[in-house]
Amino acid sequence: MLQVRNCKLILLCTMLLLAVGCKKENNDPLTLQGNKPRPTWLVSDSLDMLSSMTVVVQVTSLEGQAVDDKVVGESDMLAAFVGEECVGVAEYKKGLFFLYLSMQEGEVTLRYYSAHFSNLFEAEKAFVYRNDSFLGTVAKPFTPQWKLSR
Repeated sequence: MLQVRNCKLILLCTMLLLAVGCKKENNDPLTLQGNKPRPTWLVSDSLDMLSSMTVVVQVTSLEGQAVDDKVVGESDMLAAFVGEECVGVAEYKKGLFFLYLSMQEGEVTLRYYSAHFSNLFEAEKAFVYRNDSFLGTVAKPFTPQWKLSR
């Protein structure tokens, strides 16, 4: 009787060890590290200076991974684009990017260069330019979701 109980116990332990050993973990973080050089984004001279919009952006995550002020800093760049035309380059101060846009109506996409990761990211959603308006404030900045730029 004792042998049967020991065999059952050994069999149960073996099955548990196999089950745990076969469990596949999918918690590996996405590699954000790249080898892209810092961009040279410049604003076009042909922009309309009669209207403006201010955008205050905070980068809090990249590809769903939280980042902090040790990752985001003054060496990073953030710019706004309409199609492939750069319509604004942000200034970084104390954890925020301040972007001043002066242009005609249009759909604006944001691109972000992380010096820490040497990689480019693009905001998942564009926003519509609106004259004399703002998106985000110092107290409540705009925090877009970022995806790796292909």
